[in-house]
Amino acid sequence: MINKLLRVGTTYIPVNNVELSSEWYVNKLSAELSYKDEDKAILNFANQSFFLVKSKENQSLNFYDCYGEEHFAITFEVNGLNALEEIHRAFKDKEIRVGEIENRGHAGRNFVFFDLDGNKFDVWSELSPIFREKYFINL
Repeated sequence: MINKLLRVGTTYIPVNNVELSSEWYVNKLSAELSYKDEDKAILNFANQSFFLVKSKENQSLNFYDCYGEEHFAITFEVNGLNALEEIHRAFKDKEIRVGEIENRGHAGRNFVFFDLDGNKFDVWSELSPIFREKYFINL
């Protein structure tokens, strides 16, 4: 196959209040706001565009796995355990709702965090080797 999917360009995140949520992402996650109206906001961070889309109440990206556990749909990567611990502390300082750093039985460590609408995200300490090579990031 010559043509193939190259990357994830945009992720859509359901929110109740576009104004409050876009401010949260800008202030808490250092996202760059590139567009906003009453129904949506376009944010850029983590090498991707995120659309915050005004949705009906109680919508989120979260889903339940076969064991009934609420699961996240997105994992962000950082460059190593020290970076993970540092961002975990920074998120706590910014009063972001975060879980504890976990050992899930695979390489690296993780923690979860939540936005204003309860969208659950994951952070992993293992930066993709392809990303690291492309952007000349050394450990």
